[in-house]
Amino acid sequence: MPTTQTGDGATIHYETAGAGDPVVLVHGITECARMWDPIVDRLSADHRVVTLDLRGHGESPPYPPYDLAALAGDVAAVAMAEGLDRPHVVGHSLGGAVVSALAGAFPVASAVNVDQPLKLDDFQAQLQAAAPALRDPELFPTVIAGLFDDLAGDVLDPTERARIESHRRADQPVVLGIWEPVLDAPTEELAAMVEAAASAIAGPYLSLHGIDPGPDYRAWLRTLIPHAEIDVWPGLGHYPHLVDPDRFVARIEEFWAS
Repeated sequence: MPTTQTGDGATIHYETAGAGDPVVLVHGITECARMWDPIVDRLSADHRVVTLDLRGHGESPPYPPYDLAALAGDVAAVAMAEGLDRPHVVGHSLGGAVVSALAGAFPVASAVNVDQPLKLDDFQAQLQAAAPALRDPELFPTVIAGLFDDLAGDVLDPTERARIESHRRADQPVVLGIWEPVLDAPTEELAAMVEAAASAIAGPYLSLHGIDPGPDYRAWLRTLIPHAEIDVWPGLGHYPHLVDPDRFVARIEEFWAS
């Protein structure tokens, strides 16, 4: 697995497959590049596909800070190491926030955000309620397991669910570092940070959800990204790309073509 270093000194492990127009796939919190295996298998026939382990995930060692700027820097470092010219970027969960931040600051062909609502009010309330348990080393694993059980729902194939769990790495300092703004920032300050980052996105942007982000989300997102395409695939849970990978690949290739 090749490695590169970011500008701030983090070592990032990544993998490449296939040839063609470049695509970078970014995983969710506690996950790793291997989450994308079914999608890599489908995309690599026609695309140069790059997957990476964000700092503190998979084979990439912990290296604070863990804010979105640092994580977006991980992706940018890999893209530059591989000489990618305006890649498509696709991110799931935390990765959706990362590619959104990247798309406002780095030359990309397009960004796809998979099941990561950028309006964080409800998520902030949920995390803040769980904060004491998240900060307790003994309770942390149970809280994380419960959170991802709820997100996955019951639509994911049990074999695929077991595969995801086999690659999960829940490092408490890393998770708390990533979630620090959501846990500690006032709601208004968090909203302002999100809105500033989203408003900088000028290129094609697809927001695809397996969990409905709510009736007002489309209008809210389009106040920040007027050209955003927003898909909701009801009932597919937090992993719509893994519940129906063929449909997912067909949709993003349609988006790229348009």
